[in-house]
Amino acid sequence: MKRTIISALAALAAVAAGPVAAQSFPEKPVRIVVSFPPGGPSDILARSLGDKLTAALKQPFVVENRAGAGGNVGTEAVARSAPDGYTVLFTIDTPFTVNPNLYRSIPFKPADLRALMLIASSGLTVGINPSVGSASLRDFVTKGRTETITFSAGSNGSPGHVAASILQDAAGVKVNHIPYKGNTPAVMAVVSGEVQAGILATPGLLPHVQAGKVKALAVTSRKRSPLLPDVPTTVEAGVPALEVEVLYLAFVPVATPERVAATLQQALAAALAAPDVQERMRRLDLVIEGETGAVVEARLAKARERYAATIKATGMKID
Repeated sequence: MKRTIISALAALAAVAAGPVAAQSFPEKPVRIVVSFPPGGPSDILARSLGDKLTAALKQPFVVENRAGAGGNVGTEAVARSAPDGYTVLFTIDTPFTVNPNLYRSIPFKPADLRALMLIASSGLTVGINPSVGSASLRDFVTKGRTETITFSAGSNGSPGHVAASILQDAAGVKVNHIPYKGNTPAVMAVVSGEVQAGILATPGLLPHVQAGKVKALAVTSRKRSPLLPDVPTTVEAGVPALEVEVLYLAFVPVATPERVAATLQQALAAALAAPDVQERMRRLDLVIEGETGAVVEARLAKARERYAATIKATGMKID
């Protein structure tokens, strides 16, 4: 399947080379707004792809981090920008799948933006501080049914927050959620023992797992992570409800001209076909997707429906 996707991206890139060169867009620098803090997977991915877009389209693609309110701040900035292709949003799915259910109000409508591409997907890793003493995810769940476990997350409404709430709802674990400003400080909270656990992006946890400072209990992806091949999936570990994926996407304002959107899509496809980008994504534990159009909307709608049920069941709300 992965070879098929990569071959298709390469073919699209080859076909696209002529049209991309022929377009007048872009004629000035393009701003990539990342709706989460620097250093996380979405930021690293945006900078890697931005370099490729700069080379292909002969204009700078400049990354600007606009974090806050679970991705709402950066998403709003792009939704309110001119629909001319010169402002592109790089984000994960949560502003479109979690936040409409979690926040009492959000300063944009999901329909204000158009998905250029579902770039990649990934799972998360359930990691605990070794002092917790659980040998497996089942042991951890048993412990969490009798005592409250502190969980870090990158922010309110982040994938780690939602995953911990799914664990609370599906397995009866008592969760005390503590938000941080990004994935990196959330990871360090687990490492230091400031919190007991986190369900966080694998690359940030990996060096601490390898150093013995964090114990990885399971990954939430459908398949085992190549970065942690000895760690079971949540299905294998006996907690199938905790299977969670994070989607990495690019958006533009909905009124962006089709010609401009097509130029950006073609350039993104070419970037994803580059071997160095594929290797960088592998190290980030990202699976290349490269999907566009109705398929992307269907993936987002399915995730939004699932998270709505969890948020309702657990009473999660942010004013």
